[in-house]
Formats: sequence, structure tokens, C-alpha cells
Amino acid sequence: MAETAANTAYSHLPVRPDWLALREEAPIEPDLPIIDPHHHLWTRPGGDYLPPDFLADIGGNNVRASVFLECHERYRETGDAALRPVGETEFVSSIAGSCPSPSGRYPPIDLCAGIVGNADLRLGDRVTPVLEAHIAAGGGRFRGIRNISAWHRDPAARGSLANPPPGLLMDAQFRRGFACLGPLGLTFDAYMYHTQLSELVDLARAFPDAPIVVEHTGGPIGIGPYRDKRPEVFSEWRARMSELAACPNVHAKIGGLGMRAFGLRVHEEALPPSSEQLAVAWRPYIETCVALFGSRRCMFESNFPVDKGSCSYTVLWNTFKRVTAGHSPDERTDLFSATAARFYRLPVHGTDATPATHA
Repeated sequence: MAETAANTAYSHLPVRPDWLALREEAPIEPDLPIIDPHHHLWTRPGGDYLPPDFLADIGGNNVRASVFLECHERYRETGDAALRPVGETEFVSSIAGSCPSPSGRYPPIDLCAGIVGNADLRLGDRVTPVLEAHIAAGGGRFRGIRNISAWHRDPAARGSLANPPPGLLMDAQFRRGFACLGPLGLTFDAYMYHTQLSELVDLARAFPDAPIVVEHTGGPIGIGPYRDKRPEVFSEWRARMSELAACPNVHAKIGGLGMRAFGLRVHEEALPPSSEQLAVAWRPYIETCVALFGSRRCMFESNFPVDKGSCSYTVLWNTFKRVTAGHSPDERTDLFSATAARFYRLPVHGTDATPATHA
């Protein structure tokens, strides 16, 4: 299923259950506790993805908790435009909570133990009431804000549905709004392309006490003008990630490598990839992130259902397990659960994590 037009870069890869069913794997090390710090829930024309769908994907994996990431779902349709994203937090809070493990083998899953919502930080000081409304709506689960800043001058290089202005993180008004996160104990999720990582470095240096996590492995692009330039992209990406890792307030969320923007194109193959195949392709990025940031500042993510266009949930986590097989037990605990629990302050038992305090 090859790409046929440049505008396909603006859509997620389609999820094809029949295709995914052609490759079934049992979970490797099924008892290893997992906190999935990045997934979505939504109702969309291309297919709903709600708690029963997510739990079905989890299957026999020992997922203890999850973190919901904003995706413009169930915004309020009336009232103050600045407060409309609070509707998403209200929706997620209403369906969050303890769910039985799908396999029946493990403790209940704390679904959406953390919620990361959206607020337009370009509101500056006026964003504080929006943040406070999110916190109130979250019922103790609201943890932070994401403003996607992924932008590229070449439309063929864009792989995000979001359409932010260029230089968002450098905008003075945005930074006034960003400064409002810390006093409320909120974190910031950042998603941009590898070509923009220097902007995040600048932001992290300007706010050295602000807890920031860079999503999707730092956004290395593999489409458009970067399609056949993976070595050059890797070199540039690694250099910028090294600068970012020098900021102690920044964490790395490793995943998103199944997105269209990464350009692996496994969705074009007759069979879905195995975890052995993905381990070969993803290993350089995973190992580089862990080497630069250390395991205590790295966490694995599923990015489901977006990455489901490339592989199943079990194949994804099996890939992470294969790549980290040689790491110490403490490092693997960090990567699969403890770092996420600390960063998002999740009260999860059995993960050897002490939630951090961001205040």
C-alpha cells in the first residue's frame, strides 16, 4: 500500500485489523510491569478508539497504568473558546479508573491514571484559569499540557495532523503561558520534528526547573525530502538530542517509530513486521536515547492507536523488550514503568517508582 500523494503525510496510517492478524506474537516476559505513558482515546470517522479497544490491544501484557495524551477529543462546543479543551479532560476523567486486566493474570489497570490535556499557552498569563479548570475537571488525574509544535517548511515532510505556526516554542507570549505551568505543578509534553529540537533546547534552558518530556523519540523525519537520507537524519538527530539530554529537566519518551513521519514503511509490506524486524530498525534510536538521557529519564510509549498502523501492541512492546534484553533489571524497570510513574506522579504500586514532586 504505497503512498500515492504528498497529502497522505497529513494522515495517520490506517489501522487494518485483517493485516495485523497475519502476524501474531505472544508477549515476551509477560510479567514485566508496564506503564504506557502515551495513548489516545477518540471517536473519529476512521474508527473509534475507546477503553474496550485499548484494553483489547493490551491483551496479555502486564500494563499497570496508562497516561492519556490530548487529541482534540470531546472539546466543549460552546462557551469561552479558551476553555473548550477542558471538555476533553472532562470526558477522559469520566471514563478513567480501575479496569480488570484483559488476561485476568495481573492486577487491575489504572486506565488514564494521568491526563495530559491541551491549552493554548499563547494566552500568556490568561492561560492560568484554563489550567485550573483542567485540574478541577481531572479529578486528581490531570498532569500536564501538550502543545504540538511540529512544523516544517516543506509540506511533504510533515507527518502530524496538527498545524502549528513556525517557531511556536520561541514565541514570547507562548513562553509567558509556559511559565504558568510550574506554579501549578504541571509538566509539558513536547512533540516536534528533529529539525526543530534546538527550539526545545532553548526552551528547556530558559526554564531549567520545568519538567519537560520530548515525545516520539525526538521526531526523526523519514518522509518527503528525508525519505532516502536516514544516515544523515540520524546524525543530525543524534547531535540535537545530545544537546537536549544536557538539560537535566528534559526526559525522553521513546516510541512513535511506527508513525508515517518516521518513514519505515512497514505498512507497505504483505505481512506486518515481527518484533525481531522492528528491533533491528529501532535499536539505534532506542539505544542512543538511553545512552544520552540515562534510563531514569527515558520511558517507552505505545502511541496507540497511531502506531497501530504499523504493528500490534504486543509486537511493539516485544520490540522494546528485545532491544533492552541486555540492560540491568533496574534500567528496564525505569524504561518500562518507573520513569513514567515518577515523571507523571502516578500512584502505581509494584513498579519500584516513587512519584516525583513538580512544584
